[in-house]
Amino acid sequence: MTSIRSLCVYCGSSPGRDPSYIEAAETLGTLMGQAGIRLVYGGGTRGIMGAVSEAVIRAGGQVTGIIPRFLIDMEATASELKRLDELVVTEDMHERKHKMFERSDAFVALPGGIGTLEELVEIMTWSQLGRHRKPIAIANVGGFWDPFASLLDHMREAGFIHTGHMVRPIVADRVEHLLPLIEAAAPAVPAEAAPEVIERL
Repeated sequence: MTSIRSLCVYCGSSPGRDPSYIEAAETLGTLMGQAGIRLVYGGGTRGIMGAVSEAVIRAGGQVTGIIPRFLIDMEATASELKRLDELVVTEDMHERKHKMFERSDAFVALPGGIGTLEELVEIMTWSQLGRHRKPIAIANVGGFWDPFASLLDHMREAGFIHTGHMVRPIVADRVEHLLPLIEAAAPAVPAEAAPEVIERL
């Protein structure tokens, strides 16, 4: 029985140009469903978002979608959202990110755009500030996140990342390796016992 019961997946609402992005999302979703790990994600039913959620559902897993009201028609349709086990509609992006954090035991970033990058960086920032110890992982599909890794190295070398051990996410080139790596990195205490809660700024 895994101690990771829910996994937040950050990813694009578009499919991207490389078919391997969708394939990676489908593989991850299938493995999560088979392992009984609930997907927590942004609620979109298109692109990589749609691929990972559909794969979890097909594999018999559970899905929690968290989406701001104003994005429902942009990233999903009301009828498609009914397929999710749980749908949480928030008033804004800030509330969405807090609820995703609260409901997740760990985080994974698949390929995506500015929104995906922003979510990944924010959860890494909270970790650097000591606000949580939940594992953070990157699915480096086809080297997608290599430029980001180089930027982090540059920031570290330039003296702007002083707690490097707190800003070193798990990186896997193959999504098949992600779940065991995340499980191994999970803190000894259950996530719900951690005293820190991200406060609104």
